[in-house]
Amino acid sequence: MSETDGTGSVAARWISEIRVGATRLMTDDRGMSTAEYAIGTIAAAAFGAVLYSVVTGGSIVDALTSIIDRALQTSV
Repeated sequence: MSETDGTGSVAARWISEIRVGATRLMTDDRGMSTAEYAIGTIAAAAFGAVLYSVVTGGSIVDALTSIIDRALQTSV
């Protein structure tokens, strides 16, 4: 004999509650902005470090200096 509450079986109600709970978990954004902000900050810092190491490398500095020297020596 199965237990019922008038609207369906206990198992059906339990499955429905699991679906509702899973939907809430998948659509709940609380805390996500903090995690996304932290990951974005770390990624930006890493990108900045890589960019700094590339720009301060010898060949890049020489190329930029050459471009600036040519720009300053051009007659208008």
